[in-house]
Amino acid sequence: MEKIGNIVKVAGPLVVAKNMSGVKMYDVVFVSESRLMGEVIEIDGDLASIQVYEETGGIGVGEPVFPTNFPLTVELGPGLIESIYDGIQRPLDVIYKQEGDFISRGIQVPALDRQKKWDFTALVSEGQEVSEGDFLGYVNETSLVKHYIMVPPKLYGKVLKISSGSFTIEETIAVINDGKSDSDITMIQKWPVRIPRPYREKINPSIPLFTGQRVVDMFFPIAKGGTACVPGPFGSGKTVIQHQLAKWIDAEVIIYIGCGERGNEMTEVLLEFPELKDPKSGEPLMKRTVLIANTSNMPVAAREASVYTGITIAEYFRDMGYSVALMADSTSRWAEAMREISGRLEEMPGDEGYPAYLGARLASFYERAGCVKCLQKTDELEGAITVIGAVSPPGGDLSDPVVQATLRVVKVFWSLEARLAYARHFPAISWLNSYSLYNDNIKDFVIDNVREDYFDMQSEAMNLLEKESELEEIVRLVGIDSLSGQDRLVLLTAKMIREDFLHQNAYHEVDTYTAIDKQYKMIKTIIYFYNQAQYYLKMGADIEALENVSLSEKIARMKYIPNDETSRIDELEKEIDNEFNSLIKQ
Repeated sequence: MEKIGNIVKVAGPLVVAKNMSGVKMYDVVFVSESRLMGEVIEIDGDLASIQVYEETGGIGVGEPVFPTNFPLTVELGPGLIESIYDGIQRPLDVIYKQEGDFISRGIQVPALDRQKKWDFTALVSEGQEVSEGDFLGYVNETSLVKHYIMVPPKLYGKVLKISSGSFTIEETIAVINDGKSDSDITMIQKWPVRIPRPYREKINPSIPLFTGQRVVDMFFPIAKGGTACVPGPFGSGKTVIQHQLAKWIDAEVIIYIGCGERGNEMTEVLLEFPELKDPKSGEPLMKRTVLIANTSNMPVAAREASVYTGITIAEYFRDMGYSVALMADSTSRWAEAMREISGRLEEMPGDEGYPAYLGARLASFYERAGCVKCLQKTDELEGAITVIGAVSPPGGDLSDPVVQATLRVVKVFWSLEARLAYARHFPAISWLNSYSLYNDNIKDFVIDNVREDYFDMQSEAMNLLEKESELEEIVRLVGIDSLSGQDRLVLLTAKMIREDFLHQNAYHEVDTYTAIDKQYKMIKTIIYFYNQAQYYLKMGADIEALENVSLSEKIARMKYIPNDETSRIDELEKEIDNEFNSLIKQ
């Protein structure tokens, strides 16, 4: 690398350098003799504005800037799963072994291990014609993820040479001739983070992504390849919900981005995931997870890079036909990083000081989610990226520009309420303010694979919760005794839905995750109780007797019945009939 630039201005994470003609937008450069990594974000003649991804303290005017003439790229290949990276894909566990507790400025460590040998199994033979995205072979990266080695995008041709065996990621595993020249294929691909990876066709999401969280799956479901937003004030449980979804969501690969959140929250993930067992395989969850830790005490500019790094890794696994779930916690911190850089660039501010292009940047990120037909043509593979972004508006104000810009592009809104969180109601998702626009997309799949009357149960339960909110105002004014028996029954059943169905204990070994079949049986039992109670009310049963039935306790304990013993929930319907019959006799 030859020195071509000199620093003329340093303003926090923003560095301006002269003599930079020849560099392109979003090229990576190394700033000063310490070689701090940065990215060109504005060019004006021979002046380049650079956002530096490391602390710039002590750097002064006149110091050199070294261009690389390459955009910010990530390394994709075996070794990604179980890794812990910072925002610019430096492996934090490797750096920790080298440096100790504190990362030195300017340290450069390859993202993937160059020494480790992987057992490669070839899937194609010599002389075979292949095209972009085709699987050349695979590596068993972990016991849960089979890592396919793909033909890089834009490469077609005949396989001249390929062999199974033990290779490092930089050794040649195959040679492909495109009619003009030979290309050596290794197990590593590099891809610019700001450019979406290619696919054949985007398709409508139609399969639900079950999470084991009852309020989500029953009332506000998300589809595979969908987008969701979790806004809420400080302390309302955004991070806990992100952790729960990362643990239990029905996806094959998890990408968790801690984008500007506190370090202790990321530590919790790092400590828990190797211990937690994947519900489907019994293996540690870490064996299908990639973590990107860019906490609040790390340099601000790297927050933007961390989001793009995460989505590019997600696209790579999507191209193998996997369903990937990406958690971004939180996009507010990313937007604040954009606001700081924009302010230092002296750009015209938009709403509340955020840059005018905030909405466009958020949209371009969320639009990289989706269900796609992969480039690989032989098996008609489909992959999906589901993006769930937490948003932390100041004081939980949903009119915040980041929340509003996010809501314009996502299809699911899980609104967190401090009132519910302080009442120890987890998840604190408001059943009256939240919504999902995927109900129609997933309807056919749910009717065919779960239950025909699933959505009937959903709408009946939601009706009861809405009626309860209307009646609460009357109860506050004139007391519950002034209500009719029918209205008191609505309040009783809505309370059951809230406390026995929607409330979930994230730390209880059974209640932390509820299979969809058990969820259906639980809500069906509560609705059955309501319908039978209505019938007995008409026959003259006393509402107070109905409110005090001993069955209420058994219904409350349904949530603690293990997922493989749901036949015990079926027996409750007979008990409801027996109890109500004895009430009528009395």
